[in-house]
Formats: sequence, C-alpha cells, structure tokens
Amino acid sequence: MVHSIAAAQDCAQISAYLDDTYLEQVDTTVIAVGERDGASWAAVEDCLFHPQGGGQPADRGWLEDAEIVPVRDRDSGLVLATGGGLPSLAVGERVRARIDLEVRMVHAALHTAGHLVEAVGRAQGWEMVGSIHFPGQARIEFQAPHADARLADPDGREEVTALLRDRVAAAVADDLPVSARYLADGRRVVHLDTLHSAPCGGTHVRRLGDLAELVLPTVKVKKGRIRVSYSASHRSPR
Repeated sequence: MVHSIAAAQDCAQISAYLDDTYLEQVDTTVIAVGERDGASWAAVEDCLFHPQGGGQPADRGWLEDAEIVPVRDRDSGLVLATGGGLPSLAVGERVRARIDLEVRMVHAALHTAGHLVEAVGRAQGWEMVGSIHFPGQARIEFQAPHADARLADPDGREEVTALLRDRVAAAVADDLPVSARYLADGRRVVHLDTLHSAPCGGTHVRRLGDLAELVLPTVKVKKGRIRVSYSASHRSPR
C-alpha cells in the first residue's frame, strides 16, 4: 500500500529507465515512502529502475548505498524501491539512484533480440503467443495458423532454424536503428527500423548492431507451439 500517495500525485514519477537505457545514475527526489510486508520502500521522481514485467527481469539498483528491488505497485502505478537496508527517507529528500549498467545492458540486449526473433518468426506467417527475455531462459513462442510441413521432422526444423538465423544475422549486420515512440493513447511502441514494431515497456539497445553472440538453437515444436529459444549479449562499446 502507498502511504504517501498525496505527495506522489503532486509530483508524478518519470520513467527515466525508458528515456535512456544507458543512464547509470541520477540525483532525484523522494515522492512517496512506506512499508509493505515488513520492508521499507521509497518511490523517487526520476525512476531509474525497470521493474520486472513484460518478460524482462528487474534491474539491480541502489538508493544511496542500499541495494533495492524495484516493484510496480498495482494501486498507484508507482515503481517502488524496496529493501530491508533502506535508510529512513522523507518525502522531498534528495537521493542518488543508480543501477548495475552491465546487468541492464544484458537485459536490453535480450529484450531487443526477442523483438528481432519475433520479427523473423512473423515473416514465416507465425503469430507470437508468448515471450520471456530472462538470461538463460529467453524464448519466443509462436503458433502457425496453418500446419507447416517443414516443422514435422528434425531436418525440416533445422532448415527453418537456419533461415531464421540468416535473417537475424542480416538485420544485425545492417545495424538497423531501434527507437520508441508514444501513441496518442499513451502506449509506447518500439520500432526496429521498418522491420518490426510492437507495444513495449522494456529497455532496448540503440541499434541492432549493438547485439552480439546472438544464437538460435534449433526450433522446437511442442503441443502445437513453435518455440524459438535464443541468447544474446551487448557488444562492447565501439
């Protein structure tokens, strides 16, 4: 439960993690404080922390020197920085927020790679029905509106996988730009140039050329679902 919701309403929270994937720290203002499940929490005006959601794991972050876990509060919509080690904070107090940028870049690379895998899967006529972008678990699941004979045997599945790999590699080699725009209704849409677009509240790399070690194991089919697992990392700064 948000205890200082009136203060929060007077100063809306800014989703700084969506404005700049690579912003590592920011000095900001506490806009709400409280307790839940026996642990203290604080909400800050410039929220640097991506909470778990949309298939993407939460950031690792700190307020001052206290490590926190960001959680979105369903009632208020605020992202709360929760943690047993949080110092006593007051609304209006200035604090420094920071994230583990290396972890953030891994998450951003996996989420962007997931959009790219979705794009090449849709080009096969498949419809995405599920996604997860966690390290070691990343996958996109599709359904095909019509039976795809290529997926009926191991050789056919490997043939399809090779095609997906080639198309993914071509988009990365073309270094297509990644951007986000807000629609009139407030939804945020992420674009891989003209290749693909989808509503998304996740963090992303600047260009597909920032993706490295993008690997697609052989496509699997289970209970009518086409599962495309993948792994990816962020290319070292050039």
